[in-house]
Amino acid sequence: MTVESVKPVAPEDTGVREPPLAGGALPVLGHGLKLVRDPLAFMSGLREHGDVVRLKLGPRTVYAVTTPALTGALALSPDYKIDGPLWESLEGLLGKEGVATANGPRHRRQRRTIQPAFRLDAIPAYGSIMEEEAHALTERWKAGETIDCTSESFRVAVRIAARCLLRGDYMDERAERLSIDLDTVFRGMYRRMVVPLGPLYRLPFPANREFNRALADLHLLVDEIVAERRASGQKPDDLLTALLAAQDDNGDPIGEQEIHDQVVAILTPGSETVASMIMWLLQVLAEHPEHAEKVRADVESVTGGRPVAFVDVREFRHTNNVVVEAMRLRPAVWILTRRAVTDTALGGYRIPAGADIVYSPYAIQRDGRSYDRHLDFAPDRWLPERVKEVPKYAMSPFSVGNRKCPSDHFSMSQLSLITAAISAKYRFEQVGGSNDTTRVGITLRPDRLLLRPVQW
Repeated sequence: MTVESVKPVAPEDTGVREPPLAGGALPVLGHGLKLVRDPLAFMSGLREHGDVVRLKLGPRTVYAVTTPALTGALALSPDYKIDGPLWESLEGLLGKEGVATANGPRHRRQRRTIQPAFRLDAIPAYGSIMEEEAHALTERWKAGETIDCTSESFRVAVRIAARCLLRGDYMDERAERLSIDLDTVFRGMYRRMVVPLGPLYRLPFPANREFNRALADLHLLVDEIVAERRASGQKPDDLLTALLAAQDDNGDPIGEQEIHDQVVAILTPGSETVASMIMWLLQVLAEHPEHAEKVRADVESVTGGRPVAFVDVREFRHTNNVVVEAMRLRPAVWILTRRAVTDTALGGYRIPAGADIVYSPYAIQRDGRSYDRHLDFAPDRWLPERVKEVPKYAMSPFSVGNRKCPSDHFSMSQLSLITAAISAKYRFEQVGGSNDTTRVGITLRPDRLLLRPVQW
């Protein structure tokens, strides 16, 4: 089945019908309680009820899309825009003027401003910084000592983003602040998305106060970064300089709020998702020592024992496949939403104008209809001779179309380099008190991953 065969159609076309309602809805809360209690299992089971199904989140009806082809059609169609429960819940963090949440002409202008920093031919310029941070990580760790993978993953993700894109020397204290704040904010935003209790979230309950404190500190962190750059008078060739010099459609400098929201969109979601993937890669290396050994051998065959370099990344084979397979099974971004801008249909099901649509990359990428041994960690499924077996849009970790994450090559380069650098030096064992069960918020990460590096 191709995207063309399931492209959105006008509602007056014959055969368009109402999607079925998923079972288990409760009065008032609808399916919200299921999405709080076990969201991954709930979203993964929806395809059994249809290609498109209706969900109730409080008084709101949401349409869930469950097949790879339809998620591709949804992402590529101009009949849907970035909006809906996910983006509404993220507005307190991302604002309304950044590239992550903007639509239409503003989004196109913002993409033109930031895209040069993420072009494929621009990535090698960041190579030396990625190398320094990856090797600093391995040198900071000591064989036999316990490492807290949450703080360490955030530290390296924030430092790479800050040093490459904002040219800032933001020390570990800020990475630690970001880690703690984002954990609180993203979990709180997820609750607000699936259980829309509106005014109750403004009451001074402890959880609400903690959420508001973390959100305020995130915005303060961004203000510090912008203020420090302005005060320095420096104009390095980086993304922040481009933002400070950017103009709107009338040729005037963009406003302070847009600069703030753009830096938030660069620093916070990117750091959160990359850090989450580093945590999952560490978990994979500990859980699958046979693949850790294969990665070490892969790196050795390329480097001959010298320190891993950025230029080596394209030569790795098993290492890169391990990264992709980890992203398949444990995607950092596991749920996305869109909003219909016109009456339309998907897969023969009616979607009214203004309707919210939700889909789960987690569920799509673990579906047994798309993958043999779909729950097994099997990096060899990404070998060149086998990758064509994967249906189109069954693996889109960075989305597709004009909303595709602009930092896809940047993120993949650092993930492969970090995986290679740590695997060349250590294998990993879990220690007492570690808990690698999935912690669900707007993103996925291990709950509390503690590992012991062991020298090869």
